[in-house]
Amino acid sequence: MIRVRIAPSPTGNLHIGTARTAVFNWLFARHHGGQFILRVEDTDTERSRPEYTQNILDGLNWLGMHWDEGPIFQSDRLDIYKQRVQDLLDKGLAYRCYTTEAELEEMRAAQKARNEAPRYDNRHRNLTPEQEAAFTAEGRHPVIRFKIDDDREIVWNDLVRGEMRWRGTDLGGDMVIARRSEDGNIGQPLYNFAVVVDDMDMNITHVIRGEDHIANTAKQILLYEAFNASVPEFAHTPLILNMTGQKLSKRDGVTSISDFKKMGFVAEAIVNYMTLLGWSPPDSTQEIFTLEEAAKLFSFDRVNKAGAKFDWAKLDWINSQYLHSMPVDKLTDLLIPYWQEAGYEFDPVSDRAWLEKITALVGASLTRLPDAVDMCRLFFVKSVEFSAEATEQLKQAGADNVVQGIITALDGRAELSADSTQEIIKQVMKEQNVKKGLVMRSLRAALTGDLHGPDLVESWLILHQKDLDKQRLQEAIAK
Repeated sequence: MIRVRIAPSPTGNLHIGTARTAVFNWLFARHHGGQFILRVEDTDTERSRPEYTQNILDGLNWLGMHWDEGPIFQSDRLDIYKQRVQDLLDKGLAYRCYTTEAELEEMRAAQKARNEAPRYDNRHRNLTPEQEAAFTAEGRHPVIRFKIDDDREIVWNDLVRGEMRWRGTDLGGDMVIARRSEDGNIGQPLYNFAVVVDDMDMNITHVIRGEDHIANTAKQILLYEAFNASVPEFAHTPLILNMTGQKLSKRDGVTSISDFKKMGFVAEAIVNYMTLLGWSPPDSTQEIFTLEEAAKLFSFDRVNKAGAKFDWAKLDWINSQYLHSMPVDKLTDLLIPYWQEAGYEFDPVSDRAWLEKITALVGASLTRLPDAVDMCRLFFVKSVEFSAEATEQLKQAGADNVVQGIITALDGRAELSADSTQEIIKQVMKEQNVKKGLVMRSLRAALTGDLHGPDLVESWLILHQKDLDKQRLQEAIAK
């Protein structure tokens, strides 16, 4: 069975790059009826935070990236890693390296002076027991290094990039797999080692991650071989870039998935857009689809090698498509918190039907959820500010008579319907011998404080339910 994993590090909130990797893993697993595993790589004890872990779990759940196993925490597996390090020491495939930081800096400076790439020179690969004892007596604490054969060529078939070849000489010398330990024992295992042990123990068949991990893959393949383990297949997906072609960063206004949520994007739109960041469906004209629909079509032969540019306008458009087609009750649920945060006063239970009328009126005009705050203000406030256009309209000859005529026609009407609003408009036109345009523009200006906005009759009906229409009309005449 195909088994893939997403392995975020809780040193920050769930970023869009990690989330896109999760999406590709999830799509691949679901396409093949496989399993999607969540592993939390929390061995960086200085930078890992429980609030980041919770943010990652919440973000993946919000996006619909429900996992089949996990979360599995690396911090619970430290003894396992140390035992595996010891296994490599026992086999002679790893060794204790006592080189100090000062000696490493001196070595790098000399390499730089010779215009050489920085690499460890493997100076402690073949220490005698006497040499190790001498270093220990000096108070030195060793790291553990894994032996890398400079003459070795590492080859794999990447599911996105085809055949990949790396030489041992390009990997920077023997690799540190465990940090120094003050007690002289095996210290904290490092990423490249722990990830291999995890993927072996969890029977991961495919490792799907960003192209910035390609150099790690060559090192990790050597570790799989050292353990006589099956090497998973690898797929290195394109990085997400900004519109100038640079790697996406916080400077581009793109941070965590929770920030996208606060900005008013819905989960369905985010995952839809992330699916298109580096992958294209067989029908290139199709841009709106659910995760389940994308999973049926997903394959790595349609994943691009080139970086995927993040386009805010495209994300906005996709988000608008989901908002425009969303059922009114669901959209109302999403809008209520924004209206509440804006300080609008209403009862979300007893006013529910009224709120849904507002949602139905503005839903087709939304791009992001917070758009509904300004767009709907006129329904929640007692008085409106008049725009310059609205003020000018109400100064037009006959406008005040039109407004007064509507007030008079409203007297005695407890109920108001679409039909009765048309009757009032026709009545005022006839009584005052004016054109419909003057009536409609004056009515809109008086009720909404503007000459532009949502459907006038529907707006009027919504305001009437809260007895705000007559009050607004009277204020317009007074002003």
